[in-house]
Amino acid sequence: MASNSFGNIFKITTWGESHGKAIGVVIDGCPSGLEINASDINEALALRQPGRNPYTSPRYEEDKAEILSGVFQGKTTGAPISILIPNKDADPSKYEPIKDLLRPGHANYTYLEKYGIFDYRGGGRASARETACRVAAGAIAKKFLEYNGIKVMAYIKQMGSIIAGLDEVDLDSIRSLTYQSPVFCPDAEASSSMMALVEKTKAEGESVGGIIEFIALSVPVGLGDPVYEKLEANLAHAMMGIPATKGFEIGSGFQSATMTGSKHNDLFFKELEGVQTKSNHAGGVLGGISSGMPIIGRVAFKPTSSIMKPQSTLTTGGDEAIFELPKGSRHDPCVAIRAVPIVEAMLSLVLADALLLKRCMKL
Repeated sequence: MASNSFGNIFKITTWGESHGKAIGVVIDGCPSGLEINASDINEALALRQPGRNPYTSPRYEEDKAEILSGVFQGKTTGAPISILIPNKDADPSKYEPIKDLLRPGHANYTYLEKYGIFDYRGGGRASARETACRVAAGAIAKKFLEYNGIKVMAYIKQMGSIIAGLDEVDLDSIRSLTYQSPVFCPDAEASSSMMALVEKTKAEGESVGGIIEFIALSVPVGLGDPVYEKLEANLAHAMMGIPATKGFEIGSGFQSATMTGSKHNDLFFKELEGVQTKSNHAGGVLGGISSGMPIIGRVAFKPTSSIMKPQSTLTTGGDEAIFELPKGSRHDPCVAIRAVPIVEAMLSLVLADALLLKRCMKL
């Protein structure tokens, strides 16, 4: 199985399966001298950790990362950083009764066709459990960005038909609200409605999807390249590689197709900080290169595929069957809740890599 790495200079390689002994990540290309410790990583992991509230999977993983290499006396050394995250609450027994069924909305059919074998224990390598590795690596990338004055965040913009009314972006208020799980967004009224929707959906044995908005502030001009390394293309690559993603947009996104040129164009003007634009329909990227404006985009997540309702399917041998989750199965009613720190991690990884690449471009 190839394609387990992401990035050019700041590069990560993840390994492990949902119900294996552990998962982990190796980070190449992180500059030396960056202050980092396990608590920085564990704080980020806690945000995607299951079992912390009634809105997520009851599987409880401590997600305590162990740094095996690349950090000495609290600072990165420039050597590969290896991080181990044990799986302590794995329970593959729940998957034995359904191991020969094609799970609707899941990857076991395509994995079986491609590889001839599939680790059915919770989805194996295809499981969202792997994303803990990305969050761990993203925590280090985020520290590197903060060292360079760049700030990133993410939050749920929409869940089902409930849309958060966020017109102005205020960094302090968003940070103070987004990370107090289970607060889903900085809009208190929308957040309350989202929580009620998850409770209702869970009681009905159903699931619901959501849209996560991500923002990066104080991004310098010049990140990204004009052709195959466009910044927005790499962001799309990063976000669409997260399990359960079904859509990506940046700036005005799909709404741009309904606008005229005079409405969509972001007009330039001069400020004390330098050149800026009066609007930001481009989402902070022009010609694949960051413009210095805030980078803003959104990622759509489908409803969780694992639901408590019976569904028609086939066996791996091609016979008709009914798929039902075994009693005690543990799943998220809305994957977007725990995806917020994953989106932020992937945003951090893309920007950290782009920042390092920019340093190679001119004298």
